[in-house]
Amino acid sequence: MVNRLEKQREIKSVHKQNLAGIIRRLYERFIMIRGEPREVALGFALGIFVGMTPTVGVQTPIAIFFAALFKWSKLSAAIGVWISNPLTVPIIYGVTYITGAKLLNLDPVFNMPLSPTWSTLKAMIQKAPQAFGAMTVGGAILGIPLAIFSYYLSYAAVDGYQKGVKDKLVRQKARLAGTKMKVKKKMEERKIHRAEVRDQKAEVRRRKSEDR
Repeated sequence: MVNRLEKQREIKSVHKQNLAGIIRRLYERFIMIRGEPREVALGFALGIFVGMTPTVGVQTPIAIFFAALFKWSKLSAAIGVWISNPLTVPIIYGVTYITGAKLLNLDPVFNMPLSPTWSTLKAMIQKAPQAFGAMTVGGAILGIPLAIFSYYLSYAAVDGYQKGVKDKLVRQKARLAGTKMKVKKKMEERKIHRAEVRDQKAEVRRRKSEDR
């Protein structure tokens, strides 16, 4: 029993590490997307909004289509859609359904019995349009503020990264310019030194010729 619990903990720990690694890689890839910060942030916000809608399976094509239509970043839109992944879909759709159902004054979500019957399946199919409508309304209501928040957050992240890269390039150029100036100064000093040596040698030869 103890070994089983330890294995379960190890599996959960591995899953958490994998998820954290995926999130970190997505973030690193996101902030490195080329383009204006505004376009990248708008694409990401669009992806977040689409990810809140009950359109699983076609969310990415929808987000990319509208991103291309508005000339926003298609890649950031595709990344934003990943808000609705296999781990978060049950939570997102549950919350959006409850929100939409309350706004539309619909019945609570249907309960799934342990042993479904044909009548249960029939009831679910009959309520599917209602559920879809509720999730659409709830997704829009929750998706708009979340998209706005995501826009400002992603804009700050991308803009900060791009400014950091630009500042780094400026510092590198400044160091390179400083190095060039030092090299140029040393070359000038060497020229002056060589000229002085030539003058000294010429003076020595002149004095020798006078002594003769």
